[in-house]
Amino acid sequence: MNLLPPSIADLSDDDLIDLYTAGASAPWLRVNFVATLDGSASAAGVSGALGGPDDLRVFDLLRRVADVVLVAAGTVRDEGYGPMVLHDADVAWRRAHGMPDHPVFAIVSRSLSLDAGSRVFTEAPVRAVVLTSAAAAASDAGVALSSVADVVPCSADTDPDSVDVSLVRDALVARGLGTIHCEGGPSFLGSLIASDAVDELTLTIDPSLEGGTGPRIARGGSPELRRMRPAHVLRGAGDVLLTRYVRAEPSARVSEPTARVSVPVDRVG
Repeated sequence: MNLLPPSIADLSDDDLIDLYTAGASAPWLRVNFVATLDGSASAAGVSGALGGPDDLRVFDLLRRVADVVLVAAGTVRDEGYGPMVLHDADVAWRRAHGMPDHPVFAIVSRSLSLDAGSRVFTEAPVRAVVLTSAAAAASDAGVALSSVADVVPCSADTDPDSVDVSLVRDALVARGLGTIHCEGGPSFLGSLIASDAVDELTLTIDPSLEGGTGPRIARGGSPELRRMRPAHVLRGAGDVLLTRYVRAEPSARVSEPTARVSVPVDRVG
């Protein structure tokens, strides 16, 4: 008796897109992570060593269907992000489905410690969006960065030095970017969980034990558990498991106001 999940190798890209977008009506915030069996979100300090080719395949397909790719500034630096440029096959698919060639790259940075001369901005096929505090947006750094990106303040009225994650999501949706694909990092995910902003988690489980002091995929506290339900599990090369979980209950954001949650300083600087 075979108790293993179905193999991703038996599915076409269109099959996978159907699986990963089922029930995901905009506005929808998806978070994508990889972790080891013992819960580490990185190996040797970065996540790129984990997951393998099938994780990368899903990663590319999730970008393909996204309106915007959302990442905290610390992860952009740590993982060595470049401009948000998709592969030719992804561009062709998006054109066939009436979408712009590339998703918008949105970066969350509380302090705007970003280099306006970075390739992330200068070689971007679509003007990037930087979501920051009201104080930073009005600073000299904010003015300088506005020459290469749209700088959007996302602070609560009572705290102009903070970045409110609920306002981050709302700002993207207001720009017509309803399908949000978030790639981290852990502190930012922790804030999204606390504000009940996560509709979906796609998690690749790498069958390895990292040990050491690697971080979890989420860091920080939440006022309550956010219940998710499994949508599917697939098996990839090297016995990785590619999972998709969606929220089990309607968001509290829909039914009642939630407490404002500020993004931690450490990973979005």
